[in-house]
Amino acid sequence: MNRYDVIVIGGGPAGLAAAISADRRGAEVLLIEREARLGGILKQCIHDGFGLVRFGEKLSGPEYVERFIKEFRERRIQSSLLTFVTDMKKTDHGFVLRAVNRSGVHEYEAKALVLATGCRERTAKQVQIHGTRPAGVLTAGTAQHFVNLQGKMPARKCVILGSGDIGLIMARRLTLEGAEVLGVYEVKPTPSGLTRNIVQCLDDYKIPLYLSHTVTRVFGEQRLTAVEVAEVDEQMQPIKSTRKRIACDTLILSVGLIPENEMAEKLGVRLDTKTKGPVCNHRFMTEVEGVFSCGNALHVNDLVDYVSESGELSGTAAAEYAEKMGSTKRREVSLNTDASLQYLVPQKLALSEGLDKVIFYFRSREVLKQGTLVFLVDGKEVFHRKYRNLKPPEMERLELNCTSFGLSDASRIDVQIKKEGDI
Repeated sequence: MNRYDVIVIGGGPAGLAAAISADRRGAEVLLIEREARLGGILKQCIHDGFGLVRFGEKLSGPEYVERFIKEFRERRIQSSLLTFVTDMKKTDHGFVLRAVNRSGVHEYEAKALVLATGCRERTAKQVQIHGTRPAGVLTAGTAQHFVNLQGKMPARKCVILGSGDIGLIMARRLTLEGAEVLGVYEVKPTPSGLTRNIVQCLDDYKIPLYLSHTVTRVFGEQRLTAVEVAEVDEQMQPIKSTRKRIACDTLILSVGLIPENEMAEKLGVRLDTKTKGPVCNHRFMTEVEGVFSCGNALHVNDLVDYVSESGELSGTAAAEYAEKMGSTKRREVSLNTDASLQYLVPQKLALSEGLDKVIFYFRSREVLKQGTLVFLVDGKEVFHRKYRNLKPPEMERLELNCTSFGLSDASRIDVQIKKEGDI
């Protein structure tokens, strides 16, 4: 059996950053990836806009991830591609993984695991679109794969459901390739994607955006021939009197991403109902000792720069855990959020670890022109920061020194966003 300090599962931007940072820390690392190439989803993201935070440059997805792949290879970190993890279990000495690839079945042992498994797209059935099952109903990521990697045109006249970022980007991409994008339909009263993508992908190309609308039905036998759209009420239920039929050959879905955490659940990792990712502390360790999570498996990020950041931090933490395994007693305090926050990551602070630089990621529940993020310890305000133009689709990052909070095992931490009139 091959033994390692840290095994990273997933070879996208989060997994690559985790493997590199663990290697820098002196750990013996193995990265397992189910595809034939490293890079994850960024291999097909040929548009620019990546790397502005991390590198101060505007890069395409392949350009961004190639920087990590280059360092990964220079460090001679071990990897196993086209490899699927079929089983894993926790032992007294760490973890045992069973994986299969073209050379057979293999077992690996590790002191720590980093889960960088990314996320997947919601499908038509998951958003309850009725009708037949014709060709021409695609997720935005699948359409992107066809156009950017295979050079195949999946649509001539299409409707896009959902204003998520990949859907917005594909609206522009398909238009540039000669398709007619009839409109982007969003069930919510506000867009789901970044403002910059609304402007650059829809407004600049005069593609209409219909808010508080959804697709209720598809038509066609062999190939999609039309979709039915309708306005929705305040409960997001279709209004029958507003239904209309739109002729098209393709429906592209950009209706949300789901973190892939089946392997985490197999290990007994508790998931946050808000993020759909693991509950973790500020060192990115889940509630299962020695299991770390990062990137879009932890929570869906807007920017890949932050995916890489969480991967880097989790890899370092995993290597340090493997080095001093079992020598530190776990002491944590939870962060409690109210309805003003869509979510906050991490959900816990590890009192036995350094609290001088804690990075938080959060989203507001509603659109706010002005709001103040407040931290309370045992009812007493210990920190606040004002924000302008808070929007649920746009994640915020906060770096905070928590050493002055005076935390103990019995402390209660509450985090909330106060509106301008509530302050």
